[in-house]
Amino acid sequence: MEALIARLRERFPTAIQDVITFRGETTVVVPREALVEVCTYLRDEEGFNMLADLCAVDYLPRTPRFAVNYHLLSLDHRQRLRVKVFVEEEDPAVPTVTGVWPGANWHEREAFDLMGIRFEGHPDPRRILLPAEWEGHPLRKEIPVVVEEIAYSFNKARIYAEKPFARE
Repeated sequence: MEALIARLRERFPTAIQDVITFRGETTVVVPREALVEVCTYLRDEEGFNMLADLCAVDYLPRTPRFAVNYHLLSLDHRQRLRVKVFVEEEDPAVPTVTGVWPGANWHEREAFDLMGIRFEGHPDPRRILLPAEWEGHPLRKEIPVVVEEIAYSFNKARIYAEKPFARE
C-alpha cells in the first residue's frame, strides 16, 4: 500500500490532500475537481477494477459538512482503498464516476436520495428509494428522529403457543 500511495503522490502532487491509515484501512482524500482523474488512474493503472461501495457522510456541525466515500477493490492485487471527497453544504455536488465504474449509477442515486449529494453528469439523477414527491433527504442530521407507534405488537408467548416451530 505504501508503494501505491507513493505513486499517487508522484502522479497527483497537488490532488492528494491527505492520506489516513486507521485500523489497517487506507483513505486518500482528494478534491472534487480531481476525483474522476484519480479514480480513472486507480482503475486503469493500479487495477482497482471494482467500486464496492459509495456512501455519503454528514459531519454536522463540522465544515465541510459532507463527505463522499468511494470504497475501491483491486481483485488482482487483493487490496482495498477508500477515496474520500469533502463537500461543502452550500454546494453538495461532486462529479459522477459512472464513466469509470458503471455500477456507480445506483450508489450515486442512493446517496442523492438519502443525503442530497448531487452527482454532476449523472445519466439518470432520479430518486431510487423514496417517492419522487418526497421532500428532503432523510439521512441528513438536521432531520428530526420521528418515532411512530406501531399498529401491532408481537406477543411471543401467544405466537410460540400457536406455532411452536417458530422458536429460534
